[in-house]
Amino acid sequence: MTGEYVAAIDQGTTSSRCLVFDRAGEIVSVAQREHRQIFPQPGWVEHDAEEIWDNVEQVVRDALADAGIGPQSLAAVGITNQRETTVVWDRATGRPVAHAIVWQDTRTGPLLRELDERYGEEKLRHRTGLTLATYFAGPKLRWLLDHVEGLRERAERGEVLFGTMDSWLIWKLTGRHVTDVTNASRTMLMDLETLDWDPELLDALGVPAAMLPEICSSAEVYGTAEGVLARVPVASALGDQQAALFGQTCFRPGEAKCTYGTGSFLLLNTGGSPVASRHGLLTTVAYRIDGHPAVYALEGAIAVTGSLVQWLRDNLGLIASAAEVEELAGTVEDNGGCYVVPAFSGLFAPHWRSDARGVIAGLTGYITKGHLARAVLEASAWQTREVVDAMNADSDVALRRLRVDGGMTANELLMQFLADVLDVPVVRSRITETTCLGAAYAAGLAVGFWPDLDTLREQWRSDAQWESRMDPAHRERELRQWRKAVRRTLDWVE
Repeated sequence: MTGEYVAAIDQGTTSSRCLVFDRAGEIVSVAQREHRQIFPQPGWVEHDAEEIWDNVEQVVRDALADAGIGPQSLAAVGITNQRETTVVWDRATGRPVAHAIVWQDTRTGPLLRELDERYGEEKLRHRTGLTLATYFAGPKLRWLLDHVEGLRERAERGEVLFGTMDSWLIWKLTGRHVTDVTNASRTMLMDLETLDWDPELLDALGVPAAMLPEICSSAEVYGTAEGVLARVPVASALGDQQAALFGQTCFRPGEAKCTYGTGSFLLLNTGGSPVASRHGLLTTVAYRIDGHPAVYALEGAIAVTGSLVQWLRDNLGLIASAAEVEELAGTVEDNGGCYVVPAFSGLFAPHWRSDARGVIAGLTGYITKGHLARAVLEASAWQTREVVDAMNADSDVALRRLRVDGGMTANELLMQFLADVLDVPVVRSRITETTCLGAAYAAGLAVGFWPDLDTLREQWRSDAQWESRMDPAHRERELRQWRKAVRRTLDWVE
């Protein structure tokens, strides 16, 4: 193995980034470019996969230049990605056949009702660990097969390829058509026990096997890159939330993290066996290191947290930048009785209600833009509380500490309120870019840059911790009000 650094490509919902890490797990350089969010109809969200690839190439160049190195200085590169976003491209030309359908997109609702009738939600949940929700990739793929002219016939002939963003990037870098177990577990097409595509599920969803990628481990060498990363081993792929769990070094059962980004995702390591949820959580693969058994997790997915702050900025114009929300929220002592439930695309865990739509409840003439800003921040904490309650009900050991990462953790008002409503310590990683760090760690493990998990665990450091300061009676009263507001979102879409 040669190279003094490991790079990570983070292909996210709103931007693509490249980070370079040294052997101590410290960030050497960062580059980032946003891409367009395409909204053809209400509830539809699309991305241009070619635009994303162009941005990835550029951020890799920029990150290497900023670090003052060339690709020959890299021991490996890892990939982490927005998970369920669905791409289909031409095997011969490499061109996407349509825009990618993003994980937030809700157009597959009617298909889910059909799947429930043909296959059954309970059977599907047992097989895949997932619920029937518009979130997942398999129904998005089926929608493309049904609506892009001639696509099904081409898919059956093996002329087009399907993948989530990890597959798209690995194919562009190496020419190999693969995915990893974490991303495959989010398609609704993989059996959680066998870790392979399930023929019965493929038949139920009408997906030709010829277009599917090979399922690999999360940490293994998939191939050697060409182009901007010439001769660098491409050595990991992890869905973004599993990558954050890995970057937070939550390698033991019972350890949990929550990442606060566009949405927020809480994962609890459950060890070597999948744990079925009875309270609205997802069972998913946490990671698999080549040559070792898979590790599983329970996950609570919240669709809208950071994007709610963006909505406050871009749609309402109450702030000029996302960072201003903390200052605006700090102009008031509390929410003034106002609650924002951001069910823009329905409610995710633990409710899974695609019929819900967002509400602002408790409006009076007293409410100011400061109260609205505070209610926007509090919404992220209350949604986390709902997921933690479900996780405590499903798991043997109650959550006693939460490791957090992501851009929103810089907001100290939010972090204190989160500790208040959870009534457990909230601990922020010193390196908040744990999604990228997890992809780098996995790639480094695959090529021997780091020797083992214990070495990675020893490198983890916190930089802040918040303890609950809220009166328990006040906490319970506010929780009741939040739950009332959530009920107001239901049954909106007929």
